[in-house]
Amino acid sequence: MKKNNYSYVGISFIILIFGIIVVPKIIDRIQNNDVIRSGSRSKDVQMTVSDTTPLSYLIIDGAPKKVMDFEFSNQDGIMISNADFAGKVYLVEFFFSTCPTICPKMNKNLVDIQNTFPNRPDFGIASFTINPDYDTQDVLKTYAENHGVTNPNWHFMTGNKDTIYALANAGFNLYAAEVEGADGGFEHSGNFALIDKEGYIRSRTDANGNPKIYYKGIISQREQFNEDGESEDISALKEDILKLLENE
Repeated sequence: MKKNNYSYVGISFIILIFGIIVVPKIIDRIQNNDVIRSGSRSKDVQMTVSDTTPLSYLIIDGAPKKVMDFEFSNQDGIMISNADFAGKVYLVEFFFSTCPTICPKMNKNLVDIQNTFPNRPDFGIASFTINPDYDTQDVLKTYAENHGVTNPNWHFMTGNKDTIYALANAGFNLYAAEVEGADGGFEHSGNFALIDKEGYIRSRTDANGNPKIYYKGIISQREQFNEDGESEDISALKEDILKLLENE
């Protein structure tokens, strides 16, 4: 019995030392987000594609719609063009940094998608500001940092306003306009466009076999539905990104 008692004392002493030395270090790592960044996140989030049906093309005048040429300065002052996205699957959004309504929701969902594909150099995001007079390089850089952007292929771009609006409305068919009296002074689509590695706009089809074209960017995967009963598209979008990355 005495020998066993000594064993229990020894084990208790080891546990006490572990608690004194190791636990504070773990707490410190959690407080500094180190566990989130490196300790607990696997290399790639495991996903599966539930539907192997090939994605549709947006057909305009009988031909698949390809992204029109563009070139703008990003948050690091680097000129980025559509050629920089060649060979990458990427998402497109139009937003502005001072947007008081849908933009924060859209970019929160984009960060969620970014974090779903943390180690894919062939995945990117193109965010075009529709308020380039205010959204300078420095403003966009701060915005990206504050919103948790880590993907080096996520470019926040600014430039000539007329060129950006032409790209939104004619190039992607994603509505954007400066509207007096609108919240923040602008109106724009809350949808995301999905672009394949060859630069074509792609999407899954609806129940009637027609391309959905775009994905709702405002409703999160966690929310599932908005107040109007519309369902989220983020889970479908993640699957379709994976489909383009790995199956085509």
